[in-house]
Amino acid sequence: MNNTFKSIDLFAGIGGIRLGFENAFNNNISTVFVSEWDEYAQKTYTSNFNDDFSIAGDITKIDEKQIPSFDICLAGFPCQAFSLAGQRLGFEDNYKGMCRGTLFMDVARICEYHKPKVIFCENVKGLTIHDRGRTFKIICKTFEDLGYKVFSKILNSKNFGVPQNRERIYIVAFRNDIAPEEFIFPEKTDDTKKLIDIREAKPAPAKYYLSETYWNTLLAHKARHAAKGNGFGYEIREWDSIAGAIVCGGMGRERNLVIDKRQKDLTPTTHIKGNINNLGIRKMTPREWARLQGFPDSYKLELADTHLYKQFGNSVTVNVIEAIALEIKKVLEKVEN
Repeated sequence: MNNTFKSIDLFAGIGGIRLGFENAFNNNISTVFVSEWDEYAQKTYTSNFNDDFSIAGDITKIDEKQIPSFDICLAGFPCQAFSLAGQRLGFEDNYKGMCRGTLFMDVARICEYHKPKVIFCENVKGLTIHDRGRTFKIICKTFEDLGYKVFSKILNSKNFGVPQNRERIYIVAFRNDIAPEEFIFPEKTDDTKKLIDIREAKPAPAKYYLSETYWNTLLAHKARHAAKGNGFGYEIREWDSIAGAIVCGGMGRERNLVIDKRQKDLTPTTHIKGNINNLGIRKMTPREWARLQGFPDSYKLELADTHLYKQFGNSVTVNVIEAIALEIKKVLEKVEN
């Protein structure tokens, strides 16, 4: 396969889908257009990819005719409208004037005009059951009506070389003239990784350790819910186990606490109430979250932790994307040859 495929990265986040495809295609893929509306995600993206063009913002305001031609559409369209944790309003979901649920239709609009060879989408598992499955059927039928054969499968990140229990739906649509009879999604590649494999080599700074006051707050919060028969609250993960799905909000960090007693200097370096706990309880660091999502250590983390936690919680698992992209590459190789 000598041709360099051109791709566009819609709802790009911090480039996790792009990274997975670049890993799989080596030098045979070139990104020609990127769209991401969050300014902080744009900053992280820009610091890690050397494009000779600027990242476009609100995709709803971009004329599809102004986008360069491309072969592969990468689209991690917003999942909030379909998440099991949200209100699941789907196509009716509006947010800050931007309709998150219908942003998928911008993917369709752009692909209808450019007719790429492949459309790749990632979303939350809840997409498949939203509105009794009707939302997912609409998405699949939309691609079919545009002239694509659609394949989909739910895969778990824990089976692809990262210690994170994260189920997501992956959609691969091939243009009818090149579509295979069947597309085989990858089987698990590595389910042996544990949290110890992604732990910081050096003791984590004191700022990642919980204060006594905050730890007591978490204890009380969990006790209140336990009294009501609920399982909500913090969770401490063993180093020989795996993380729960990391998410950008709510109890995202508190559901993935660890005990790490290597740091001996627990002098507070941030404004906290009381002292740091003496049990060794800490949050995972942004770099550890990056590793949970399969990002290499060469990936630059230049923003404040608050932004980085949000970005990795919202991102994709690069390893899973790469495994699927390798299978897509095989199909394209057959077509090219």
